[in-house]
Amino acid sequence: MIDISALVVGLVAITVTMIVLWFFSVFLRNVSIVDLFWGPVIALAGYFYFLPLTSPSPRASLVLILVTAWALRLGIYLFGRNRGKREDRRYAAMRKRNDPAFWFKSLYLVFLLQAFLAWVVSFPVYGAMQGDVPLGVIDYAGVALFLFGLIWESLADWQLAHFLKNKTNRDSVLDTGVWRYSRHPNYFGEFCLWWGLWLLAVAAGAEWTIVGPLLLSFFLLRISGVAMLEKDISERRPAYQEYIRKTSAFFPRPPAG
Repeated sequence: MIDISALVVGLVAITVTMIVLWFFSVFLRNVSIVDLFWGPVIALAGYFYFLPLTSPSPRASLVLILVTAWALRLGIYLFGRNRGKREDRRYAAMRKRNDPAFWFKSLYLVFLLQAFLAWVVSFPVYGAMQGDVPLGVIDYAGVALFLFGLIWESLADWQLAHFLKNKTNRDSVLDTGVWRYSRHPNYFGEFCLWWGLWLLAVAAGAEWTIVGPLLLSFFLLRISGVAMLEKDISERRPAYQEYIRKTSAFFPRPPAG
């Protein structure tokens, strides 16, 4: 049974956090800070789903640990990557398109929109915490897929950060390591770990939470992930066209000849 009140509490927690972040973004004139807190606000919702449980199941505790580890890794990585930098070019372009008064428009165009999306994406976290069905094969498959995704995206982020440290690579294209098999291995890892969390929700009898990974997958592939970055990078780096020709956009495969 779905506890609507618990889901509403999660939505309120995420929304309030995003509004506070919006105030800071206005002061800093930098909307990019929203990206740093994408993971932490979803983990925050997870704690609000977990704390009211009178007798948390092993699955509930396991999911809380997994989502916390994911949120910390992502938040720390993005903080290190963005520290001391100006507003991300995507948000700078959005600011230019929506001036005047972008400071206010960003509240609903960025922060409240991401609050809603984060809430929907968090559904598998909620679903996996419900009930007391013993851990089984589907759970183990879900954990394996989650850990694979977490390791894969962590490796992709590390390789990209190492590549960009060399200033001579600023106009080059990373096509080694996991980037040899996918043009967006970090997004593929994110895709895998959220479908892994959904398997844990399925094991708890919450198949309906599929809306979460479906929405995330749609945005990764069609809206704010692959599609947006492909356009941006192709315009800035001519060598990217050759990379597109030989390398899979998302799902890893050996490069074309």
